[in-house]
Amino acid sequence: MIAAALILGLVTAQRLGELALARRNTRRLLARGARESGAAHYPLIVALHAAWLGGLWLLAWDRPARLGWLAIYAVLQLLRVWTLASLGPRWTTRILTIPGETLVRRGPYRMVAHPNYLVVAGEIAVLPLVFALPAYALVFSLLNAGALWLRISAENAALRSAAGAPR
Repeated sequence: MIAAALILGLVTAQRLGELALARRNTRRLLARGARESGAAHYPLIVALHAAWLGGLWLLAWDRPARLGWLAIYAVLQLLRVWTLASLGPRWTTRILTIPGETLVRRGPYRMVAHPNYLVVAGEIAVLPLVFALPAYALVFSLLNAGALWLRISAENAALRSAAGAPR
């Protein structure tokens, strides 16, 4: 189906654009004295997301799209934009902290400590459901849950360390 390839193409373009933004923000943050944490698990995160999207290209490129699930995915994209805009130049795909800087407390960060990870968890589950792939959604959701456990643990420790106080 042309719709499936278009949807997957848009998601791929979005992810590539986000990687470019993340690289730019990473360079700027490092130039300001940021410290990276959790670098050891970063390749796991990248591999998981690449496998998820690559697998969708293999399995779903010609499948019909379920519009209800696609609408939910679109709402997740609005939440993603809100989250990234709230962090602004501090958003990156890596865990970077600048000692002494305060945490972002605007946008969705007023309500949830890690809104981007909630959005990502939703995307990993919902996009396969757009193409009627519930087993795929379940497998990658479980893999993502394990990766997020590592990631959030490392990020919370880095934020506590940067602030010099328990979080």
